[in-house]
Formats: sequence, structure tokens, C-alpha cells
Amino acid sequence: MPMTTALLIIDVQQALCSGEEAAFDSDRVIASINALGAKARADLVPVILVQHEEDAGLLQFGSNGWQLDERLTAQPEDFRVGKTTPDSFHQTELHSLLQQWGANHLVICGLQSDFCVDSAGAWL
Repeated sequence: MPMTTALLIIDVQQALCSGEEAAFDSDRVIASINALGAKARADLVPVILVQHEEDAGLLQFGSNGWQLDERLTAQPEDFRVGKTTPDSFHQTELHSLLQQWGANHLVICGLQSDFCVDSAGAWL
């Protein structure tokens, strides 16, 4: 079976890139994610942007904190998945999207790797 890859970029959102909740060295991390995203797009690898959303708080859906960080290079053709738990697969369309594409290999990156990136990796 040929390997089909997808790139999963998790929680690169304003509220997690500034202030008290800012991820360590977010400038460098986002630059690395942008380079990876550019390579994926050039190779026609689907890019999926996952955004955590809450009913209230820093990541309230539609709020400034919920928005993707302005340093992240997102493209109109990127897919977007909203999630309400640390797990990008739990009660989201992510698994069905990956099945639809026949993706059997994931490259996972993002912020808060000790929470949400780790939770997504548990599916593998």
C-alpha cells in the first residue's frame, strides 16, 4: 500500500502564543512549522489546522485568542478542524478526513506539545 501523508498542525493560536499561556520559544517553533507546512504544500501533502475552541475563556470560538497566530502561514486550501478536548480526534471529523484521503502516515506538530500534540499522537 502506498504511503499517503498528511500534516497536522495543532493549536497554533493567538492565546497560546502570547501572554501568560505563551508556548516556549514560539517564534522559532512557528518558523519551523511554517517551513514544514511549505514543504508539505509543495509536495501536495494535505495540511490540517486544528484549533481548540471553548464556550468561554482564552480560546472562546471566534475570539482573538482563538484565531490562528498571525505568524502562522495558513493557506485557503488548508483544512480546518475544530476540537473541544485536548484530543484532535475525539468528536471531530479528523479521522474521517484522513480515511477519506487514505492517509496512513501523519506528521504532527504544534504548540502545547505536552497536552494536545501528545493526545493526537496517542491515536497512532
